[in-house]
Parts: sequence; structure tokens; C-alpha cells
Amino acid sequence: MNEEIIENLNQELDDALDRGRQMVEDEDLAVRLEELKQRAENLVRKHPVKSMAGGLLAGYLLGKLLSSDD
Repeated sequence: MNEEIIENLNQELDDALDRGRQMVEDEDLAVRLEELKQRAENLVRKHPVKSMAGGLLAGYLLGKLLSSDD
């Protein structure tokens, strides 16, 4: 029984890894990521002050979340 469960888990893991490899190797994904990068750059160029303020706010909040009060 335990061997059967382990075998099923190994098969599911192999399938998940194969799907992950296909996603990474997918050229369409690379194109979509490049388009997303271009859109983000254009947004920052259009609104530099808002982008800077958003970045500072995100950094402040991340710092607060990760800092310890020991």
C-alpha cells in the first residue's frame, strides 16, 4: 500500500515537473514577459513621480513587515 502511494506521488511530481519545464521553455511566455516589461517601463515613463512614490511606499511597507521588534 505505501509503495503504491509513493509511486503515485512520484508520478504526479514528474508530471508537474514536466509541465513546469514546458512553461519555462515556452516561447510565448518569453514574449508575454517582454510585453509586460515594456508596458511597465512605459507606465513608469508616463508617471515617474507616482512610480517613485509607489516604490517608496512598497519599500517602507516591506521593511515594516520584515523588521523584527526584538
